[in-house]
Parts: sequence; structure tokens; C-alpha cells
Amino acid sequence: MADVRSKTSSRDRVRGFVRELGLESRILEFEHSTKTAQMAADAAGCELGQIVKSLVFVVDGRPIVALVAGDRRGDGDAIARATGGVRVSFADADTVREATGYAIGSVSPFDLPDGLPILIDDSLSRFDVLYPAAGTQSAMIRLNRDELLAIVGGRVARISH
Repeated sequence: MADVRSKTSSRDRVRGFVRELGLESRILEFEHSTKTAQMAADAAGCELGQIVKSLVFVVDGRPIVALVAGDRRGDGDAIARATGGVRVSFADADTVREATGYAIGSVSPFDLPDGLPILIDDSLSRFDVLYPAAGTQSAMIRLNRDELLAIVGGRVARISH
């Protein structure tokens, strides 16, 4: 699967993944960037907290994906505690690409490599509808919270402030 990920564009990768789930019609594509949470919220016409930021941290040398509400900041110490680690930092661009197959600004929580830990910000439970990235800097997908949790798996934890 790693070979397929490296040869497929992020856009096509996410489209293929959500197509298999019957959710392709929920992808929202915009003519302008949705790279920041605020830009994404403005484009979708939703609350900032409904945007799901896919952040990559490195905890004790291991990449971790943290899905954080758009109106919150990922709490590195909380992420380290939630994963049983000590040393934590944001991943650099090369580490993000290597760990997820996506570039910074377009990391999607879908079609991630097996074994990559995913933590989900408990503050996302405030919303029924969420908007995670769909593989480009100008696309998102509209999902309800339960769908997102079922699709990405992961563990819900208090990982933001």
C-alpha cells in the first residue's frame, strides 16, 4: 500500500478512499485555499471549532496524528501523556510526509498507514458536523462526528487547550 500512496496524488488518494465508503459526494472543493482552520471555516460557513486539524507530533521519536478542533491548539504535553511518552515536538515537513504521505496543510485523517497512532481531541464532541481535510489545501469533507470516529478509529482524549 505504501507504493500506491506514494504514486497517487493526495487528492486522488482521499477521493478513492471516501468513494469506497460511499461518501465522495460530501467532499467540498474550493477555488481558494482552506489551508488554515479559519480559512476553512470561512469557506465552509461553519464554526471554527468544526474544522478538524490533522496535526502530526513526534513523541519519543514516534509520529502521532492528533485531530484537533480548529478553535483549539494541540497540547504537546497532553499528547505525550496520552501516548505514554515524554519528549514531544511538532513534526517537520519531511516527517509529516514520511509518516502520513501527505504534505503539511493538506494532511487528511483518511488512508493513513497502518499502525500510525491517532488521537482525537475530545473537544470535537461539541459538534455533530465536522470538516476534516480531504487531501489538498482547498478541499474538505463534511462528516458527522460518529462517521469520523468510525472511519479513522483512534482514541478520544483531552489533547488541546
